[in-house]
Amino acid sequence: MKIFKYILSIFVALLVFTHSNAAEKWDMALAYGAGNFHSANATEFANNVTKKSKGKLTIVTHPGGSLFKGGEIFRAVRTGQAPIGERFMSALGKEDPLLEIDSLPFLATSYSDAMKLYKASKAEISKSLDKKGLVFLYAVPWPAQGLYSKKEINSVADLKGLKFRAYNSATVRIAELTGMAPTKIEAAEISQAFSTGAVESMITSPTTGKNKKIWENGVKYFYDIAAWFPKNMIIANKEAWNKLDKATQDLIMKEAAVAERKGWQLSKMGNKNDKKALADAGMTVGKVNAALKSHFEKVGQTMSKDGLAKLVQEDKLFYQNINNLK
Repeated sequence: MKIFKYILSIFVALLVFTHSNAAEKWDMALAYGAGNFHSANATEFANNVTKKSKGKLTIVTHPGGSLFKGGEIFRAVRTGQAPIGERFMSALGKEDPLLEIDSLPFLATSYSDAMKLYKASKAEISKSLDKKGLVFLYAVPWPAQGLYSKKEINSVADLKGLKFRAYNSATVRIAELTGMAPTKIEAAEISQAFSTGAVESMITSPTTGKNKKIWENGVKYFYDIAAWFPKNMIIANKEAWNKLDKATQDLIMKEAAVAERKGWQLSKMGNKNDKKALADAGMTVGKVNAALKSHFEKVGQTMSKDGLAKLVQEDKLFYQNINNLK
């Protein structure tokens, strides 16, 4: 009997050892094309983790919505259909208003303020995602958001009735406050939406316009209003995460911090270089006039007030730190 118990204990120990050292493979769902700086940065992160884990974890990236479309990735990771993925944070405002705080217009209009906003909200974001069965790894901003249009915009009246691409509650609200007509369009559908006339304008980064070659779809103007700096985040499924040993978890967090730092630098580079690319392609790149600038700032003040009030109702105690950015 003693021999049987001894053999059984060895067998159990071997099973535990084998499980803890079993190689894991994670398929990483990315929303944007391989040439996008977010995808390139995520791919480097995945490759670094794969290499440095020494066979414990292999992360394979699937850019361009090839594994799951952008709008499907959050749910796919949350339900375990994908162990890791990327999502545009402010598209998830219905999950938690905090996730769209980086898209409140003119709350943070520089990289410095965008970082302050991120630092003030990061811990709460991580807690919120943890409750949803997710592990927050890192977040990287897009370059400053500007206004694209097929038509020249010289006055507030020019905005009235303009068919406007919306992708979250913040952009829908902007359309409502400026008199534009919002239509929900995901990033992958932008080119088609402009070419078919479904939309005539949008607010997004110079990087998106460059990557989409938006000038080929009749878009002639880019107004550098620096409205906000929205972020993409990388998240992991908590059950998949818990299957990893602590050394691998620590490695992922270390490489996530590296990817985050590099991603912010890439975003800054894109903010400068991609506006030049738009101009080089023949688009008119410039600022809005004083009257339009004032109008957009008033819209931003209204939305920031409403957004912060919503966070107070949600008992987000850090809102006072965010309010200091204004």
